[in-house]
Amino acid sequence: MKVYVNYDDKRWKKYAVDFEKIASAAGPKRSDAEVSITLTNDAEIHKLNKEYRGMDKPTNVLSFELGDDILLGDIYISLDTVKREADAAGISVAEHTAHMVVHGMLHLQGYDHIRDDEAEIMESREIAIMKKLGYKNPYLDEEKIECTNGSCCPGARTISLLKKIKIRENSFWQYALYALFGCVAAFGFAPFYAWWATLIGIGGAYWLTTRRMNHGGVLREMLRVAPFGAMYSIAMFWWTLHSIYVVPELAKQFAIWTIPGLVGLGIAGVLIFTIPFVALFRAHGAGRPFMFAGIWTLVLWLREWVFTGFPWNPVANITMPCPIISNSMAVWGALGLTFVIVGLIAATVELLQNIKSWRNWFVFLLFVVIALCGGFSGIHNISVSSKDMGTGAMIRIVQPAQSQSEKMVYSREGALKRAEENLIKLFQMAADEGEPDLVVFPETSYPYTIIDSDDMPLATALKTNVIIGATSVSDGRPYNSLIVAGPDGNINNIYSKSHLVPFGEYRPLGFMPAPIDLASGTGAELISINMENADFVFAPAVCYEIIFSDSLVPNNTELRPNAIINITNDTWFGNTPGTYQHLDMVRRYAIESGLPVIRANYSGISAFVLSDGEVVASLPIGQSGILDGTIWGAHDTIYRTIGRDGWMIIILILSCIGAICMNAPQKKD
Repeated sequence: MKVYVNYDDKRWKKYAVDFEKIASAAGPKRSDAEVSITLTNDAEIHKLNKEYRGMDKPTNVLSFELGDDILLGDIYISLDTVKREADAAGISVAEHTAHMVVHGMLHLQGYDHIRDDEAEIMESREIAIMKKLGYKNPYLDEEKIECTNGSCCPGARTISLLKKIKIRENSFWQYALYALFGCVAAFGFAPFYAWWATLIGIGGAYWLTTRRMNHGGVLREMLRVAPFGAMYSIAMFWWTLHSIYVVPELAKQFAIWTIPGLVGLGIAGVLIFTIPFVALFRAHGAGRPFMFAGIWTLVLWLREWVFTGFPWNPVANITMPCPIISNSMAVWGALGLTFVIVGLIAATVELLQNIKSWRNWFVFLLFVVIALCGGFSGIHNISVSSKDMGTGAMIRIVQPAQSQSEKMVYSREGALKRAEENLIKLFQMAADEGEPDLVVFPETSYPYTIIDSDDMPLATALKTNVIIGATSVSDGRPYNSLIVAGPDGNINNIYSKSHLVPFGEYRPLGFMPAPIDLASGTGAELISINMENADFVFAPAVCYEIIFSDSLVPNNTELRPNAIINITNDTWFGNTPGTYQHLDMVRRYAIESGLPVIRANYSGISAFVLSDGEVVASLPIGQSGILDGTIWGAHDTIYRTIGRDGWMIIILILSCIGAICMNAPQKKD
């Protein structure tokens, strides 16, 4: 082991101390490992103690860990303090210096003494090493030696509860606690809205990760945090497997995939949600919240594309019960609000671990200020959303709320009869009192396949504009489509879904299970409908296309949309959290885009959502009926101008600057 000794104070040279022998005895058994020992005085170590630990006094030893297996870090030892303590303990300066070197070397290797269990492990190692070097137990008279109880180390002022929790490294309870935090974190979203649970879950996992400094490679750290990622994913997405059991005939075929599906959700959670925690070991102290929040947001951004993407439940969605905060997404979107929330969680934990650090206070207050600015922007967006009075068009949403079993028949004769019955029911519901300018039917509600030359008899019968979901065929390929027909029955537009659902609408990797294999559409477009000599312009969205930020309104058009029309079918998910969370994804998109949303859901929840995310009218799950209303409040937002990718670049720049400027080696004494 290479030991570099720097004499900042020349008085040290009169003491015969073999620093290389002592450091090698306490260090790793590697010939290429390196450590720097700086021998200084109270004046210099006082400056370091104040700058890095916020403590305005000298100390005996400070250790600065670099987090590298070869370049271990730096140790600073003050002669003045060591001499005073040695005199008080009745031992030589050389002996006490040897203890400080051993103490510092163990800190550089991840040992700590903030909690009682950590102190017991570290002190036993020090005693064994000192004995090997020919010195007595340094803790026999510990009350005379400053800083053996952790009172002057960073983190010694943490909340008493955290200090009392004793969890052994790689123990069953460590992994169980990670799993518990992951499960708890999922309850911040609809329909529970226990936002505090998400804060505790993520914050607890962050604390559990940063409380220790012993760490290995990426794979080892990913496996350590794996229970959090797995349980967070399973607790949040288990409802996706409910679709297997909606239709008995399909359940017989696909029920075997339930357990593999849960395992798959867990593995996906490990691969996705552990990444921000693993990245923590590339930053230190006050720089970690920027690193953690930036990587968490980057992972959310990357989820836009994996298997055509599934960016479900950004952490920003836990703010839906608080419109002032959630409306800040009109400025920075779900990406920005997620960055602020996750960063604030991490900064709070760092502050609780070392409340004396000015860096921790600075980062914490910075995130608080950013959050407050977001709140003021949210108030502004709520105000703007009420100014535009809309087109005044009367729009009718039809919610059939039939079960999948009622829709599906497997004989040709039975299927034709059932299709005719369903079409008559749709007409009877839509033909209720009133004269709507537009009738919107949900996804997959038209029982026949549409080809280019077809017309729409429902529009002719209702004598009004109709939007309806149907399967269309073009060039021999099937599509999940939104059909737009005029009062004369002519089909004016066919918009086909581009973001398909993996396992539901296409076979991932070409061989994995799916009941149908659809082709994808060409992407975002705007459609104009003439209503009483006024043009109504909308952006179409089929099913979960609306969960993708910045994906529905094309930039290369002069048309200004009045709304988004989202047709969907959540029958497959029943009365599970997924149905409520899907509505929150709609509300989030309304805020981000500044556009109200007309949402027709086959089984519920159908709704009119304003551009500030407010649901002004809705039909509950499983209730058959119609919903009449108008929409208003369309406006441009900063988020729609900058865009999802633009904000991701801004967040990454801020994360890098914060992590670099606030990053500092671990300071321990």
